[in-house]
Amino acid sequence: MSRVIHFDLSADDPERAAEFYRRVFNWPVNKWEGPEDYWLISTGTEKEPGVTGGVAGRIKPEDTTAVVFDVASVDEMAAKVIQAGGQIRESKKAIPGVGYLVMCRDTEGNTFGIMQLEETTT
Repeated sequence: MSRVIHFDLSADDPERAAEFYRRVFNWPVNKWEGPEDYWLISTGTEKEPGVTGGVAGRIKPEDTTAVVFDVASVDEMAAKVIQAGGQIRESKKAIPGVGYLVMCRDTEGNTFGIMQLEETTT
């Protein structure tokens, strides 16, 4: 069964958004050391479970918030998304040190991601 493992927030000004979430929720929000401008959010601790998230620059005007689901194979799940009437919004891309990500839209226009974590990549 797939589960939500991440959320993505889109922002016109990611640094401003990061500061907002620091101030409102007291979340640690730190710039990712990877190849893209991205700020990582931690919503839990070892004692309090939480979901990781991030803030990125808005790619399309309609971008807001998207959840990301853990899947065994992004290729197989992308095919299922299309078969069920959804769309692929952004094709498969490698996220260094993490895995593979495909961004999709469901039949109602909601954006979501499917992530194949590195330990399950082949």
